[in-house]
Amino acid sequence: MSFTNEELAVMDTIIARYPKSRSAIMPLLHYVQSLDGYVTARGIETIADKLNLATAEVTAVSTFYTQYKSEPVGEYHVGICTNTLCAIMGGDAIYQSVCDHLGIKKDQTTADGKVSLERIECNAACDYAPVVMVNWEFYDNQTPASVNNLVDAIREGNPPAPTRGPSKLQTWKENSAVLAGLSDGLADEGVQAGAPSLLGLNIANSKGKK
Repeated sequence: MSFTNEELAVMDTIIARYPKSRSAIMPLLHYVQSLDGYVTARGIETIADKLNLATAEVTAVSTFYTQYKSEPVGEYHVGICTNTLCAIMGGDAIYQSVCDHLGIKKDQTTADGKVSLERIECNAACDYAPVVMVNWEFYDNQTPASVNNLVDAIREGNPPAPTRGPSKLQTWKENSAVLAGLSDGLADEGVQAGAPSLLGLNIANSKGKK
C-alpha cells in the first residue's frame, strides 16, 4: 500500500529543510516509523525514491542506528539501561525483574501489543541512575518494583508522566513523529534539567567561574 498524498507532502516538507536532500534520511526514517510503527520496506523504497538514492543506502542507515526498528514494537517501547553505572545501581536487577514480570525478553513484545522491551547500553542520564526510558522519555531513579508498576500502568491504559519532559507519555508512533521534526506542542512542558544535572554548573557559578 502506498503512502497517501498528505503523507508524501509531509516527507517533501522534511526534505526541504536540508540543503542536501540525503541529509533527510534520518528524519524520514523516523517519520516512516510514526506511520507504520517500524521501518517498512515501503518506507525504505519511498525514501530512496524521494532522495534519489539506492535502497541499500537507506537500509544501511536504518540498520546502523538502534532507534530504527525493522520489526514492530509495542505501543510503549521500554528501554532499560544496563551500562556500567546503571548496572551497578540496579539496572541489571530491573531488567531481569521486568522480563520475569512481563514474560518477555529483549526485543520481544507482550501479547497485547502494549509493551516491548530493549536492553540499552546508555540512556545518557547517569546522574539519575538507574534510568529507564519509555518511547525515549525519561523515568529516573528506578527500582525493580517501580518499573513493574510502570509497565502495569501502561498496560492498563494509564501511563504515568515521565520524570522529566512532557506532562504525559506519548505513544511510540507519536514520539517517532517528534523525532522526525514534527512538533507535538509539548516541548516546553515539565522539568528539562533537574538539580543533579545542574549541580556542577551551580557550583561553578557559586565560585564565580564561567
